[in-house]
Amino acid sequence: MFRQIAFLALALLPSTFAQISDDFESGWDQTKWPIFAPDCNQGGSISLDSTTAHSGKNSLKVAGAGGYCGHIFFGTTKVPSGGDVYIRSYVKAQTALNSDHVSFIIMPDPSLGTNEYLRIGGQSNILMYNRESDDATLPDLSPQGIATSTALPTNTWNCFESHVSSDGTIETWLNNNTIAGLTVGPGVTNPNADQWERANYKPDVTGVYFGWESYGGDVNTFWYDDVSISSSRVGC
Repeated sequence: MFRQIAFLALALLPSTFAQISDDFESGWDQTKWPIFAPDCNQGGSISLDSTTAHSGKNSLKVAGAGGYCGHIFFGTTKVPSGGDVYIRSYVKAQTALNSDHVSFIIMPDPSLGTNEYLRIGGQSNILMYNRESDDATLPDLSPQGIATSTALPTNTWNCFESHVSSDGTIETWLNNNTIAGLTVGPGVTNPNADQWERANYKPDVTGVYFGWESYGGDVNTFWYDDVSISSSRVGC
């Protein structure tokens, strides 16, 4: 009887508790993690890689081509709705982020408009967010703003975490360290978020996709492992 009650209680949990995760040890389930290449795809590829992994033996390898149409992602629309979305992924990059704008995580957000994305990537050699609708960056790409973010180390596994909330909160961690420049929201003072805060932005992401997109000629290879998307922080 107790087991029946427990099962019914779990069945009645709201969708905001939904979580999806994968270590890819059983392979790449393309129904769970379909390929996503908005608008066009010319050259990028995704494959299961057994030569490098954060845990076990497998990871997903994204070989990103240059130019906007060289983009390719894998991801899901099974994300918590109406509140908090926490993303945790172990990420390995072959080449350092440089001065050009690139993205390695994109999230469709209808609050920004049709086919507009909240993007996580790099510019000015650091990790940053970009809002596609108005091209605002977090942090500001001033010398002071750049100093509040960090580079993404290459050829090693890094634990990257992001928290996006419908109240406007964005929090970011790399290897358990908070990135101050990539933090905004109610009660947070970020003197290097002026551009971001000009709009009263309340994220409403409907999917999370991991991969590569450049807006020039940049090419790179990223590996992803131990991916988790949930309504609360999983941690490293």
